[in-house]
Amino acid sequence: MPAPAALITGGTSGIGKATAEVLHSRGYRVAVTGQRPESVARAREELPEDVLVLRADARSLADTDKVVSEVQDRFGTLTTLFLNAGVSRPMTLDAWDEAAYDDVFAVNTKGQFFTLVKALPLLCDGASVIFTVGIGATRNLPGNSVAAGSHGAMLAMIPTLALELAPRRIRVNAVSPGLTDTPMTRAHMGPDEVAVTLAAMAEQNPFGRLGTPEDIAETVAFLASDGAAYITGQEIVVSGGGGLSI
Repeated sequence: MPAPAALITGGTSGIGKATAEVLHSRGYRVAVTGQRPESVARAREELPEDVLVLRADARSLADTDKVVSEVQDRFGTLTTLFLNAGVSRPMTLDAWDEAAYDDVFAVNTKGQFFTLVKALPLLCDGASVIFTVGIGATRNLPGNSVAAGSHGAMLAMIPTLALELAPRRIRVNAVSPGLTDTPMTRAHMGPDEVAVTLAAMAEQNPFGRLGTPEDIAETVAFLASDGAAYITGQEIVVSGGGGLSI
């Protein structure tokens, strides 16, 4: 029986890369995608050499077709699909324009949905599909209204997707990270602000720290495993208690 195989979108840094490392260490064959050339190049250097690293823009259905084709050639089938590609552009309401709005939804909603659609023929019966949603979809994160809406739209689809794929025992779940120390989180901070801002964010968390990519990766690995064989249509929030206070 071949080893399990996983495709991770947005897998060249942060949570996606950590998940690739965890799954690979547990015997999975792994493919990851990334959009930025520098991130893709770094992943090819840092991930195990048998991890398939592909450059793809989640907004492009043509790119998704190429990814699915290459994964099929390499693995044949998939047991895990981790739909992790996403963007966040914190802005005040008056700063948004149509192009920026469309761009966020193109990655976080359209890209996620159509990657599942196009990868569906590769998914084994009993496979696991996991979406990254994020705590901001259901809790207050000022400046993130559009990202929250794009992720919330995906979250709203999950129960229906879970029921639609249940006859094949394909499980569909979401993982929602709280504030997590990733390159994306740091990208919204000035270079002189990173340490102070991260420390302030950590102080606000009930556990006194930010999440790490590995925290999220371990939850994804659980949802991908046989230990989660009877879990579908659910959202697991991984936030150290962040967002629980009124």
